[in-house]
Amino acid sequence: MVTEIKLGLCNPPEPIYLYVNQGEVDGESFVWYKFNISQEKKIPVPQRALTGYLSELRLTTKEFKGRDNLKLDIVVSADELYVIRTGVETNFAKSFLLAASLVQDFSKPLIIVANAGDENTVFCNLYDAATKTKIYREWSRDLDWATIIRDIQSLLGGASSTISATPKLSVVPQSVHPQDLRVKNIRTLLDYPLDLVREWLQFQDTNSPSQLHISKIDELVKTMCLAWAAGKCDHPNHAESLYQNLVVDAVVSGTDELTAIKTWMQQLQAVKTGAS
Repeated sequence: MVTEIKLGLCNPPEPIYLYVNQGEVDGESFVWYKFNISQEKKIPVPQRALTGYLSELRLTTKEFKGRDNLKLDIVVSADELYVIRTGVETNFAKSFLLAASLVQDFSKPLIIVANAGDENTVFCNLYDAATKTKIYREWSRDLDWATIIRDIQSLLGGASSTISATPKLSVVPQSVHPQDLRVKNIRTLLDYPLDLVREWLQFQDTNSPSQLHISKIDELVKTMCLAWAAGKCDHPNHAESLYQNLVVDAVVSGTDELTAIKTWMQQLQAVKTGAS
């Protein structure tokens, strides 16, 4: 596909993400939406169809409520680059994969339609954009979804050399910055609310720990730890003093940070138990 390059002011060449879900915002119903991360706000998309060229199909892991969730990213080249993101086990993903498995030539444009179903479910219909013909395949319980995904990836040409011959889902995790992983692991250990981490990051004018100096990450880690200790120690200064000795000083001496924090938590719990 050859597109004319438009000169002048424009938006950054970043993909537009469409998230599949049935809902309503300010009285406006939708079956997919954009998401403003900085405002944590859903932006309904009134159009139910997207016409373009399927350029890539990938599986991506995304964190949700402290757990990794497998997402299907349907990458579409159109007036902009779009990524339709949905859970790999959703009705939308499976109905899309069923229809796409019948397509043999992805150099031709397709129309991807989001249709509302019962109880907040969303299904996908696929059409040949030139003939407006619906592409349909019967649902079956015996379908091998991993194989269907690999077959489509092979036809698209971008993943055929990296696909395993075994019938397993080919997960393509996003690269994780060490500072992001550090915060995630400690937050999970402490069961610290993800929303509070996001709020703290917003006060730093960022949405990712990887964009901050390590001293700021140390501050965030301490904040999460002392929040966990609240109520577990009669004297807050004691919890902070133990944190300095058992975590900060221990890490400087070469102890793994997660191990040091676990030791600190156990020590506080032991003190609390002894006091009671």
